Amino acid sequence: MSTPVVISAVDLVKKVTTGNTQLTILKDLQLAIKAGESVAIVGASGAGKSTLLSILAGLDQPTSGEVILAGQPISHLNEDGRAAVRAQTVGFVFQSFQLLPGLTALENVMLPLELNGVKEAKASAIHWLTQVGLQARLDHYPKQLSGGEQQRVAIARAFVTEPKVLFADEPTGNLDQTTGATIIELLFELNQQHQTTLILVTHDIQLAERCQRQLHLDVGQLHEQTAGKQEEDFAHG
Repeated sequence: MSTPVVISAVDLVKKVTTGNTQLTILKDLQLAIKAGESVAIVGASGAGKSTLLSILAGLDQPTSGEVILAGQPISHLNEDGRAAVRAQTVGFVFQSFQLLPGLTALENVMLPLELNGVKEAKASAIHWLTQVGLQARLDHYPKQLSGGEQQRVAIARAFVTEPKVLFADEPTGNLDQTTGATIIELLFELNQQHQTTLILVTHDIQLAERCQRQLHLDVGQLHEQTAGKQEEDFAHG
């Protein structure tokens, strides 16, 4: 039996207006990613990688075209509808961690479960913080944690809802090389254990090469990446 497609984009177009100029960021873009795949989206700075990630996750809307996420055509839903699909389907890891400073590590990880009305939020949050090696940091606030520890909290928060798809936008961008390598190992270990589809934007060649596929965003369209071209893109990106 073939692996089902968990996210697809058909004829995706994104245009933005700045001043008197209209820029086309994405142009008739096509994409299909199967359940359990790990996919890196690479390309030069300003190519629209983060914009594409936001549209695929339902955080932003395309100018035209369609995104189907876990069987739901999210491009035609209003914000409440897209938020409901995200809550059931998606986890996020960002470069800037996006932790709430007034909440402890435990409370940050509990939050998405509480918003979804899950009763065993605390037990699940403790489990996931233990999975990422932070069982001794439950009551620490973000400012009391190192960058690597904050990103571990963010990963625990992303996985606590058991998402079908995990989106990661430059997840090692604010970390030193050694800490970044540890975070990479953790992401892929959890990805494989739970068969979560992993879609990430990165300038980190080590991280991109760990993925099963590398897609290069260039002039608004995606192309399957070849090894030689990949080295060139990272040199210029």
